[in-house]
Amino acid sequence: MQNMELKAETIHVVGPCNALLFPLKMKERHPLEYVRQFPHLRCRNNTLGSLLRIRSEATASIHSFFQDNGYVHIHTPIITSNDCEGAGELFEIGVSNEAKESAEKTHFFNVPAFLTVSGQLHLEVMAGAFTHVFTFGPTFRAENSQSRRHLAEFYMVEAELSFTESLQDIMQVMEDLFKTVTSTVLSKCPHDVELFHKYVAPGQKGRLEQMLKKRFVTISYSEAVEILKQASQAFTFKPEWGCDLQTEHEKYLVKHCGEVPVFVINYPYDLKPFYMRDNEDGPQHTVAAVDLLVPGVGELCGGSLREERLPFLESRLQRLGLADTYQWYLDLRKFGSVPHGGFGMGFERYLQYILGVDNIKDVIPFPRFSHSCLL
Repeated sequence: MQNMELKAETIHVVGPCNALLFPLKMKERHPLEYVRQFPHLRCRNNTLGSLLRIRSEATASIHSFFQDNGYVHIHTPIITSNDCEGAGELFEIGVSNEAKESAEKTHFFNVPAFLTVSGQLHLEVMAGAFTHVFTFGPTFRAENSQSRRHLAEFYMVEAELSFTESLQDIMQVMEDLFKTVTSTVLSKCPHDVELFHKYVAPGQKGRLEQMLKKRFVTISYSEAVEILKQASQAFTFKPEWGCDLQTEHEKYLVKHCGEVPVFVINYPYDLKPFYMRDNEDGPQHTVAAVDLLVPGVGELCGGSLREERLPFLESRLQRLGLADTYQWYLDLRKFGSVPHGGFGMGFERYLQYILGVDNIKDVIPFPRFSHSCLL
């Protein structure tokens, strides 16, 4: 952003640039899709410059929020032998051609190793010592998707809270984090945010300001399915109890609830990973899980109470054939555990929402997605 005009007596060109060949033209508002072709140059564009300043401020605000609330920042590993999400969408780590010959008969780490999909399990280790912990770093999904909501490399904010038996406690931290960081960005980056709200997403500023004044809505998964079944809108994926909510379902639920963020709680037991706490609630077997849905994006955060009861966790891991793999996770319960829970928030989806950016590839400096790894 240019804050002043200069009246120069002499001009010395330090680094010449051929304006005819330079792909970003002066006084021309290039579409974000066009600028995306030039990852080495697009940071010189006003829109991306504003985005990167907002990213920086939001990052600092996230750290401040957790530190002000007594959380310890943990550097969780990028290389891991765990599949936290259980979806199998992992990047496995291999060695370069020069080292293949020596590694033919064994793995470099003696076990298969992957790029992390979440720092949650490592945070749970630390939550047993520090009570409240968080991490903020890159995560990776080998999902072959070209959608506007997915990246192969993205940043996740994750937190774990010990001594909590209520899903509401987790949801309150989610809501407080979202509102605190958003208020800080709006107050500290007014000109940068205005660029997006004026040229990229007109009207988003008013919607954000209204959202900050309202409480987020809470509905159960069962209520969500009933709302979808009664909708006049025709969905590509038919809503049924026991099926995962699709993006079209998430966006409809947000619209139905008044275009404010919506917590959906208590998902079917069989839909969610092994570490989520069993609600023991009869025929419609559910776990204490929560997803936060926001307008225009869909799922922004996901969290749950963790299963701290050793017999429940052992039984589920045995049924899944994972008891040996996660013996260390069982040890966390075996050698003294407390009720706890946590959540993760996709940083790029957060930026998408507050700025009104349609494509997630335009809120990260160097987007990585299937069939594209420029630079």
